[in-house]
Amino acid sequence: MLLIVTKYLIPNGYRGMTVFPFVFIKYKEDRGNLVLLNHEKIHLRQQLELLIVPFYVWYFLEYIIRLLHYRNSNLAYRNISFEREAYANEFDSLYLQKRVFWNFYFYLKIKK
Repeated sequence: MLLIVTKYLIPNGYRGMTVFPFVFIKYKEDRGNLVLLNHEKIHLRQQLELLIVPFYVWYFLEYIIRLLHYRNSNLAYRNISFEREAYANEFDSLYLQKRVFWNFYFYLKIKK
């Protein structure tokens, strides 16, 4: 994981963003934020599983579908399968060791 601190690439309201192989964080204090870094590492694994470019295509398409469904950009973002998996497991420091291949797939179901 290549960690870069930059406040200019991260959208407002967010603290981190992963673009393989880089993890961008907004604040230097977050270099020690194990929960945030684990969340971003989960995204690195997802990106590798989908061979990077297809990940971004899927992410964008799923965001559009969720946006049409929820009509709220934050709810749409929070319900992208990749984000749901990362948020659900960000506190588990051993998650990536036991995670099964394509586990984000189990987070695809749309919540009512």
